[in-house]
Amino acid sequence: MKGIILAGGSGTRLYPLTTVTSKQLLPVYDKPMIYYPLSVLMLAGIRDILIISTPKDLPNFERLLGDGSHYGVHFSYKVQPSPDGLAQAFILGEEFIAGEPCALVLGDNIFYGNGLGNTLRKAVAQAESGEGASVFGYYVDDPERYGVVEFDKDKKAVSIEEKPKEPKSHYAVTGLYFYDERVTEFAKQVKPSARGELEITDLNRMYLDDGTLNVRTLGRGYAWLDTGTMDSLYEAGEFVRTVQRAQGLPIAVVEEIAYENGWISKGELLESADRYGKSPYGRHLRDVAEGRVVIIPNRVSTDRFSWYVVR
Repeated sequence: MKGIILAGGSGTRLYPLTTVTSKQLLPVYDKPMIYYPLSVLMLAGIRDILIISTPKDLPNFERLLGDGSHYGVHFSYKVQPSPDGLAQAFILGEEFIAGEPCALVLGDNIFYGNGLGNTLRKAVAQAESGEGASVFGYYVDDPERYGVVEFDKDKKAVSIEEKPKEPKSHYAVTGLYFYDERVTEFAKQVKPSARGELEITDLNRMYLDDGTLNVRTLGRGYAWLDTGTMDSLYEAGEFVRTVQRAQGLPIAVVEEIAYENGWISKGELLESADRYGKSPYGRHLRDVAEGRVVIIPNRVSTDRFSWYVVR
């Protein structure tokens, strides 16, 4: 399965922070923002990843991430000439997708929760088996800001609306989507909305009308953060700091995920630790490589591993 990180846009709501840099390169506590959506795709087992950004910002992503080999993945890069809607990602990425299933995650979205990896892999399996698309609903207090999904009495999705004035539920569709091999074909059929964009909601509605849209709700134990405003960016940093201090371990450490997945060796992990020097991030990678953070099977959790620190 292919994966796309959409990291475009001008970030005007964060001016002056984003005057000279992409929003997705800003720090969320101790890591660049893009590490968080990247970790989501890697937890899902996706290794072939396209990063889409603006002509001005794309070279900075290439400098930060390289070809992906030290993460055990392969990165491709594509310019988005103008931000014409989220569904545009599948048209820009048509050659990269090459008729295969594809996931899309927005570069300013953060997901966290116990069992997240298992949930993601189920969505991948459905898309790869041709069972349509999977999206995730999350309860919010201000649904009018998002694409909103409506459920019937049997908790089956019956409609999706983009930024409705009168929302039919409090469940927003998050910025993480999994599609089968028809996604590019469907994206080409999306017409510009009243605001001139190719709306991802219209793409999702095609799958809903086709009877192949799977909507999973992320309930208790999960967190979804959209870092598009100054307050939400600050709150995301505080969330990451709080979680990491509470559990004594960092989250969204992409080299660690690659090592757990068997995509890089211990020697490659130590090389990455050396690149980060004496930073806490680098020290953590060395702790993992040298066995001070012990990864053992956890028969209780639905996720693949639990982490225990031995210091």
